[in-house]
Amino acid sequence: MKLLGAIDQGTSSTRFIVFSPGGDIISSYQTEFPQIHQHPGWTEHDPKILVETVRRCIEMVEEDLLSKDLTVKDIIAVGITNQRETTVVWDRVTGEPLYNAIVWLDGRTHSTAEMLTEKTPTKSRDYWVPRAGTQLTTYFSGVKLRWMLDNVDAVKKAQEEDRLMFGTVDSWLIYNLTGGRKGGVHVTDVSNASRTLLMNLETLQWDDELVEFFGTKKSVLPEIRSSAEIYGTITEGPLFGIPISGCLGDQQAALVGHTCFNAGDIKNTYGTGCFMLFNTGTKPVISKHSLITTVGYKLGKDAPAYYALEGSIAIAGAAVKWLRDNLGIIQDSSEISELASKVKDSGGVHFVPAFNGLFAPYWRGDARGCIVGISQYTRKEHLARATLEAICFQSYEV
Repeated sequence: MKLLGAIDQGTSSTRFIVFSPGGDIISSYQTEFPQIHQHPGWTEHDPKILVETVRRCIEMVEEDLLSKDLTVKDIIAVGITNQRETTVVWDRVTGEPLYNAIVWLDGRTHSTAEMLTEKTPTKSRDYWVPRAGTQLTTYFSGVKLRWMLDNVDAVKKAQEEDRLMFGTVDSWLIYNLTGGRKGGVHVTDVSNASRTLLMNLETLQWDDELVEFFGTKKSVLPEIRSSAEIYGTITEGPLFGIPISGCLGDQQAALVGHTCFNAGDIKNTYGTGCFMLFNTGTKPVISKHSLITTVGYKLGKDAPAYYALEGSIAIAGAAVKWLRDNLGIIQDSSEISELASKVKDSGGVHFVPAFNGLFAPYWRGDARGCIVGISQYTRKEHLARATLEAICFQSYEV
């Protein structure tokens, strides 16, 4: 039986899933990995651990397939979906990371976004929206890259010496799986490139003015490809010789997975954050209400690009994880529903989980979380319910 493999590298965990030709899950393995918080509002990942978790998941699925009288050699192609905007920089010569990956929800770049806003002719964070689809905020990769160039000497020096390589997580994984410093492919797809503030939405290529504005070089950036083509073949491990032939940012992958192929189709999915995407067809639509204009997908070299409007919420499932890991109110994330159901309402408690700022529609990088309405009546059940309601209220706003 011919099988298809999917690498799902997310914010909190990594999975490898094997599907039948009909879309049934044959095997899957998932593992969490550490979140690095050096300062309030900062979130980082170790780029090497991201690759290691992918390898671990593949190895575990290989064992499971063998127990079912199947083999990874039955896999004919592998696709990648990934946490978007998370920024990785590495050395072209050694293939080693030059800094931890700055995660998409990291809020350290607030002052960098303000500096870049002041640099625009209109001193407006909306200045590049017609071209790039996004405001100058902490969310996007170009702002994170600028912060690294300003604050990490190794990154600045690597760019000066033409050794710097930049990419979102998809680029980092494809580079490593296809050989790393020994011929690894440096590419990204249009959906991920549209999250950098460096790509022109009309041409689907890196924009000269944007690259200059952010103070980087095109030689640093990966080649932009469609979301469905062969980028290279895997040169290591159980999947040796198998082509990587699909790549989509995780929320665009959810748009495709929910078969939102027509203008007007919409999906809302929940993970670390919560993201609502609305298919607008083959022309980008600029929002009047602080939504993001993004590429949805381009399923082939010669296929048209489809665009979407997006309402991005930074903290959804991560708020539940915070109750588990930081407060110890629950032992497992699945317990929150039962706990919240023990009270009829939140008892006047309201939770704004702006751990790293507020995303759509406010785009306030300086915001921080708060819990209000606490009284002597408040119990952990009320806080659990307020957490779930916070996710609902945020979804309602976008």
